[in-house]
Amino acid sequence: KQVKYKSYEELPLMLSVPEVAAVLGIPAGAYELVRTDGFPSLKVGSRIVVPKEKFIEWIDENTVKKQ
Repeated sequence: KQVKYKSYEELPLMLSVPEVAAVLGIPAGAYELVRTDGFPSLKVGSRIVVPKEKFIEWIDENTVKKQ
């Protein structure tokens, strides 16, 4: 089941790795991304989750701005 979000407000407080993949449009490589230094992931038991607010901050900080 493919999840489509239309705005940041629709995101859950904690995103799963498949939800991160859907938001970013990267079906492959999301697990590698959440394990990289600087990406705001959190391990809860055997699950990896991403806090919504930190995810949005990460997107803002890593967006290339054109001059």
